[in-house]
Amino acid sequence: MEPLFYPKTFSLYNKGCYTKAQIQTDIFSGIIVGILALPLAIAFAIASGVSPDKGLVTAIVAGFIVSFLGGSRVQIGGPTGAFVVIVVGIVQVYGLQGLIISTILAGIILIIFGLLRLGTLIKYIPIPLVTGFTSGIAIIIFTSQINDFLGLEIASLPAGFTDKWAAYLGNIGNINPWAVAIAGATILIGVYSKKIVKKIPGAFISIILMTVAAVAFELPVQTIKSVYGDIPNTFSFGDFSSFSLQGITHYFQPAITIAMLGAIESLLSAVVSDGMVSSSHRSNTELIAQGVANIASGLFGGIPATGAIARTATNVRNGARTPVAGIVHAITLALIVIFFGKYASMIPLACLAGILIVVAYNMSEWRSFISILRGSIYDVLVLLVTFLLTVFADLTIAIEVGVILAAMLFMQRMAWKSEVYSLETDRDNIEEYHSLPRGLSVYEINGPFFFGAANRYKEVLKAVGIKSKVMILRMRHVPFIDATGMHNFREVLKTLNNYRVSVVLSGVSPGVYETLIKSDIEQYIPKERICPHYDIAKPMALEMLRNAGKQEKKND
Repeated sequence: MEPLFYPKTFSLYNKGCYTKAQIQTDIFSGIIVGILALPLAIAFAIASGVSPDKGLVTAIVAGFIVSFLGGSRVQIGGPTGAFVVIVVGIVQVYGLQGLIISTILAGIILIIFGLLRLGTLIKYIPIPLVTGFTSGIAIIIFTSQINDFLGLEIASLPAGFTDKWAAYLGNIGNINPWAVAIAGATILIGVYSKKIVKKIPGAFISIILMTVAAVAFELPVQTIKSVYGDIPNTFSFGDFSSFSLQGITHYFQPAITIAMLGAIESLLSAVVSDGMVSSSHRSNTELIAQGVANIASGLFGGIPATGAIARTATNVRNGARTPVAGIVHAITLALIVIFFGKYASMIPLACLAGILIVVAYNMSEWRSFISILRGSIYDVLVLLVTFLLTVFADLTIAIEVGVILAAMLFMQRMAWKSEVYSLETDRDNIEEYHSLPRGLSVYEINGPFFFGAANRYKEVLKAVGIKSKVMILRMRHVPFIDATGMHNFREVLKTLNNYRVSVVLSGVSPGVYETLIKSDIEQYIPKERICPHYDIAKPMALEMLRNAGKQEKKND
């Protein structure tokens, strides 16, 4: 079992992984990722409906903690596109302080997830569900950037997806060609710059070029400063002067949404990076670190943070192999804000829109989306329901419905695959059973004895069991029995006892055996009749059949 909390920072030190050459490489990679994080942190904050400094403080504070305390070698933490939709909704309903409180609560929930060792479970969230809401988020981010991309300068955009597009169409005559040119150039630089300059992120190149062009030629476009004012170059704690514990329960639902999405995104990013560096992360340590990071981000007035897949991948591609790179990334970003923050306020909003449109395209996972559409109808249903709810309803509802739907469909499929059949007549290979004497039958349960299939098992076993004097019930393919299954199984045994049918269990695994004993099964079937192998059960059943025959003759 993996340690509950053992940061990679310390375990790699104990293994002697911090060589001089590796640290130099990690520092270089951290500087590159810190430069990349600047435009992304600003863009995600603005897209989320908060001021740019909120995104920067999140990237710095949370980014440092995720790397220092996390369970991954190369994870980069900070604000991400996945949270944009959630943050916008929380700010609209609860205000900025409500967002900060929700972020801190989400951090506490993430720590609880880690302490309860839920990290392994969260990694098993179905891919169609993840792809559905990720693709939906990509569509929403793209939609939210059309205002700045076209330079429409709509002061207050509607919240709904279709209402936004209606507003855009209603203001189509106000397109600013300079804004379109800046956004378009930003997209082209973001897509093609890596073919020319591999080490410097395209997003950073584009904000330098576009900002210089906008200032030098005094282009009539909105900038960060014209809309949000200057970016402060200092850090301070958030304002909690009006905070009251009385209404804290109102923030539990958004906090749980933040925690769930943060856990999924961070562990998904960690899994991806594991494959890139041939390593393995500690999921529970990662959840605890993400929790501490979100609490710290909230205390400094920041927004939710999680593992950033794109920045983590960039980190790995630049040679990072230890958390030093992530720590340097946070320090680099802090130094940029302190010494060059005033220049960042000159960035055109159209440039940030172009950066986020590239991010949305990369998030869309359209290849995975199409691939899943070609697969199982169950996966298609989960994918489309989650996608449509994310776009047209609410991400919280999408995740909740998606998880429940995926679970229900899985249980239905498991129940359909679970069966009870006779080994004497229903199978092709019956040589082992065709010579069994009259009155002895052998049936097999195939699949988990859980609530989804329990009633089906119950009816079949009752119907076939009463035709026999002794029945061997093979359970070698039963991985577990839940409470509902146990209840129904006791009813079956009770009915068979009333019909004077003796039952012998065969192939019972240690786990299932423990469940049977704890459920007081011995009042219906003696303990010695619960056998680990068929070779033990068969002679026992034959002896019971002979004894039953002798008893019948005696009674006659």
